[in-house]
Amino acid sequence: MVRKTFVWLLALLLHVSTPAAGDDWPHWRGPTGDGRWYEQGVLTQFNASELPARWRTSIANGYSGPTVAAGRVYVTDRVTSPEPVERVHCVAASDGRPIWSHAYSCKYEGVSHRNGPRAAVTLDSGRAYALGTMGHFHCLDAATGEILWKNDLRTSYRIRMPEWGMAAAPLVEAGHVIVMVGGRNACVVAFNKVTGTERWKALDDPIGYSAPIVIDQAGRRVLIAWTGRRVVGLDPGDGAPLWEHPFAPAKMVHNIASPVFEDGHLFLSGFFDGSLVLRVAPDALRAESLWQRRGPNERRTDSLHCCISTAILTDRHIYGIDSYGELRCLDLATGDRVWESLDVVPKARWATAHLVRHGQKVWVFNERGELIIARLSPAGYEEISRARLIEPTTGQLNQREGVCWAPPAFAGRCVYVRNDEELVCADLSAPD
Repeated sequence: MVRKTFVWLLALLLHVSTPAAGDDWPHWRGPTGDGRWYEQGVLTQFNASELPARWRTSIANGYSGPTVAAGRVYVTDRVTSPEPVERVHCVAASDGRPIWSHAYSCKYEGVSHRNGPRAAVTLDSGRAYALGTMGHFHCLDAATGEILWKNDLRTSYRIRMPEWGMAAAPLVEAGHVIVMVGGRNACVVAFNKVTGTERWKALDDPIGYSAPIVIDQAGRRVLIAWTGRRVVGLDPGDGAPLWEHPFAPAKMVHNIASPVFEDGHLFLSGFFDGSLVLRVAPDALRAESLWQRRGPNERRTDSLHCCISTAILTDRHIYGIDSYGELRCLDLATGDRVWESLDVVPKARWATAHLVRHGQKVWVFNERGELIIARLSPAGYEEISRARLIEPTTGQLNQREGVCWAPPAFAGRCVYVRNDEELVCADLSAPD
């Protein structure tokens, strides 16, 4: 009886803690916010050099990746004629049929790379939270597109606008929706997720582009915010500072990749500033540096100088894309390079590939519009299969015949990707 009870409890725990097959992709970096995809019954390799589209639907320019929930896909874009507007779109996940769109006037001022919105739409409890490049923040009914509340953050908080605009996806936690705002004494702001009322604000730091995460530490939830000056642990309930560690930029704020937390280690990496690993205490609210490494410049890099792509940590190693597209494996304990590969994406400045963990494999979507199934280990990069999915476009970057920089979404045994012309869905279901 004791054995049966233990087995039953273990099964229940696994069911609760691991998302089930058919999961959504409701916010930046997936259902658990850590770049993991849990669905089963998917392809183990591709049957051809091109992956056929299940459907395609036209959109305009933008950097934001799609998100998926309740049978709907959400993405943002921008058009400039007859007037500049940003738009939030909702389409059916089954066939790409348009369900609703919300457009609002948005003139880009004082920002570079004006191709469109950056932040992915965050979905929670039937609401869609959309943050635009200039700080237009909308809470929409996810089913109908009705505006539930909105806030012009640039006006409300006197934002010190980053060079590339606002890019960090909103985060829902503890009944709040938390945004990297960058206002005066309002670097991080939490709003009541239902009413939009400000609940707290914290720090006087400038912001970068890195989305915050929440971790479990010392028996409580801790919000990790990477600002333009430091890494900070905050209480997500009231914004109270819990710990901090300096990580100021040597040249300019270029922190795009999200922090990554695994096995008590917090990893951060930027294009100019290299990498920092913090050891997060399990029984106290503190964090200390394990190592920090930076090369002399963006070409002669040390450890990892990540640009757009967020790295992954597993089995005491770090895997990530360096400043010119080099896939690297690092020893987590020291930052020493174990190996480097140029097989994932052609070498070029800011070359990018997004890494998503799926069991013992990694699915890679590179800037050439290719989807790759691979294994990463200290022994090296092992490519299993590769297929073309979507064509690069020049709006996101008018170099090397265009790029696909927006991250993918995996949901319903499908993959969703976008460029500056279309949103594409491809079926990844394994054959019966």
